[in-house]
Amino acid sequence: MHLLFALAFVSLSSFSAMPAVDGVYMLAPWDKASTVSIPESGRYTLWLAADPEAGGGLLLKDKKYTVGKGEKDAKGRSAFWRNAGTAALEAGVLKVEWSGGIYLLVLSRDAEYTPERGLSDVRVLPFNRKPEDARLTKERHTDTVFIMPHFDSVEAWEKAAAAIRLRIRLGSGLFPAPEKTPLNAHVFDEKEYDGFSVSKVYFEPVPGFLATGNLYRPLGEGPFPAVVSPHGHWTAGRLENTDLGSIAGRCITLARMGIVTLSYDMIGYVDSIQLPHRWGTEAEKLWGIHPFAMQLWTSLRAVDFMEALPYVDPERLGCTGASGGGTQTFALTALEPRIRVSAPVNMISSTMQGGCLCENAPLLRLTNSNMEIGALAAPHPLLMVSTTGDWTRETPRVEYPAVRSIYALYGAEDQVVNVHLDFPHNYNRQSREAMYRFFGAHLLGGDWHAYEEPPFEMPQEEALRVFPGDRLPEGYLAGEALRAQLMNQAQERRAHHLEQALKAPDSFAEEYHEALTALFAAELPGKNALSLERLEMEEREGYVLERWLIGRISEGDRVPLLLYRGTGALPQESILLVHGAGKAAFADLQHGGPGSLIRRLLAEGKMVATLDAFLIGEYNGPERAAKRVEKGKFSDPFLPAVASCRVQDILTAAAFLRSRFDTAGRIDLVGVEEGGLWCLFAGAVDRSLHSVYVDLNRQNYSDDSLWESRFFVPGIRSFGDIPAACVAGGFSRFHFFNGSLPPELAHSGISVEADDPSDETLAAWLVGK
Repeated sequence: MHLLFALAFVSLSSFSAMPAVDGVYMLAPWDKASTVSIPESGRYTLWLAADPEAGGGLLLKDKKYTVGKGEKDAKGRSAFWRNAGTAALEAGVLKVEWSGGIYLLVLSRDAEYTPERGLSDVRVLPFNRKPEDARLTKERHTDTVFIMPHFDSVEAWEKAAAAIRLRIRLGSGLFPAPEKTPLNAHVFDEKEYDGFSVSKVYFEPVPGFLATGNLYRPLGEGPFPAVVSPHGHWTAGRLENTDLGSIAGRCITLARMGIVTLSYDMIGYVDSIQLPHRWGTEAEKLWGIHPFAMQLWTSLRAVDFMEALPYVDPERLGCTGASGGGTQTFALTALEPRIRVSAPVNMISSTMQGGCLCENAPLLRLTNSNMEIGALAAPHPLLMVSTTGDWTRETPRVEYPAVRSIYALYGAEDQVVNVHLDFPHNYNRQSREAMYRFFGAHLLGGDWHAYEEPPFEMPQEEALRVFPGDRLPEGYLAGEALRAQLMNQAQERRAHHLEQALKAPDSFAEEYHEALTALFAAELPGKNALSLERLEMEEREGYVLERWLIGRISEGDRVPLLLYRGTGALPQESILLVHGAGKAAFADLQHGGPGSLIRRLLAEGKMVATLDAFLIGEYNGPERAAKRVEKGKFSDPFLPAVASCRVQDILTAAAFLRSRFDTAGRIDLVGVEEGGLWCLFAGAVDRSLHSVYVDLNRQNYSDDSLWESRFFVPGIRSFGDIPAACVAGGFSRFHFFNGSLPPELAHSGISVEADDPSDETLAAWLVGK
């Protein structure tokens, strides 16, 4: 099989032309100056695709080749393809400079070659058009105005809630669940004050990383309820003590009320000195390692720490914080059922989802906003404090009724309360008093409706600092060394979980399948959920070619797809071919029509479809390579990765084939070159696909740089990538060729077929010969 393609149809970082077949080469003018790689010397005919109303030209080897505007072809039609003459070209890299309305250059050594014939099976749309796919321009970012969906039943909500929780875990490296290692907690330097005491605290959420803070406790024996209290982006962190926000003030008051309170540092604040507040790389995101993940896991382990204290009642636990601490509050409450009451202050908003890296985990808001995450507290008591002076100004009429609609499903409308105040962004005394009254009622019992904050005096800084002088205990790492240690731990967790899953794949299949589907935000569209537009049907000798744009009605995607069907008996079994370079790779660029593999499959009575996945092939216009609009500082919390979109396109194409009345039940899937991985994951999600043939493309899948540069999906490495997909999809359905499996699959019984199989070999596999 010729694995061919042309630069004009694929987004690449370099603009060097790629060889097609029998001396046909192509180049698109995405820059005023481009290069074309000519591997063989010879005389070439230059064909230019040009705007009929503009003409244009190019400069090649110091010679200018031009085509005029308004030219007609032999049939009197406006000419799109123009023969610009011939050139003797030597092997090597040549510079091309463009001018005017040129869309595409085609070079051919065959004097009889014509692009109209050779490129007949390359596109669905004309060369000067590209699909109007809504995903190209869809805006989702932290300042998008979100609308909370309506849920008609507890079952509908809990299905959506489960997916949101799972994506929080997947994006933060918490699937599969990490082992809860010993906290090695230190509580020391306790000092007693008027009605409370304060201790210094540090413990290890993961080995080698320290959570730091202060423990405020009531005087007496207990058992007491307890609250964990993340501070937010105050300048002084947990030491903030101003009119707009006093961390110590709320902790002192809660302790005096009879509630043990832990005030702990966000990463990079006060005594959390091992890492800065903002850090992280794309490679670390593959493993779910980033500030949001570290703070979320720290909060989860803070609950473990509090629960283990002998004077704490583990049945009465709460959480509160403002701003970024509000984000930590509702994220913790979403995952931790032991939190029975929570109060995220000035944060749940439909118009601003969080302005810091530590509030924007990958996958966090692919199908939701902070409103749904906040509603995950239901039916436990939730206080939403809002104010006129920030992004919570609309809470009484927007966010609160939206969240309350979820509580109504449980008959618990009285368990969610909004207190709306008239201040700038804050956790001031008035906001704190709303929280005291709410927590008093739900954690302590009794009448707290008129409670006011007594005067307090914050302890001196030296009484609160855990590591005065910023000196870590001996043996603890910081900076790059700590991040390398966290990466090693993630790799060890992955190896352990995969070892367990591969020993008993049937026991893990459903769990991994659910997680994989959430990781890619994938869906299997119903037959009536598809947007289908056939642009052309061409009856040829022995078969029919149909040109389609397919997609999902709800998303507005428009995927170019070519469908080949025979003229014989119905129904026909179908085969979906996917190439990393797009459907043009399966065409005969020299003679026109389908390539050898498709012709062989048609001869066996198969229906064959091939597509351009997202940003591949026809998505690239004549003027520039395709690029998705991404606004705002953060994209991966809000938009699925490009690789995820490509996997979805395959699932949509399979649904299209399944929807046709002329197809039999069996659909086989073949992925070639980079399309191999897309098909592996699509096949694992859609387990109704019969067999999935995966080109391993001779890549080292233990190399993070490969995943980062060519298949970036946050969390995919910690999830388990290829081995986990095999568990999710069922080993027997996958057939690999052209490379080596990841080492975890060495004893799985899966074999790898021939390298570089011919079209004849691939066809034989697909028809069972």
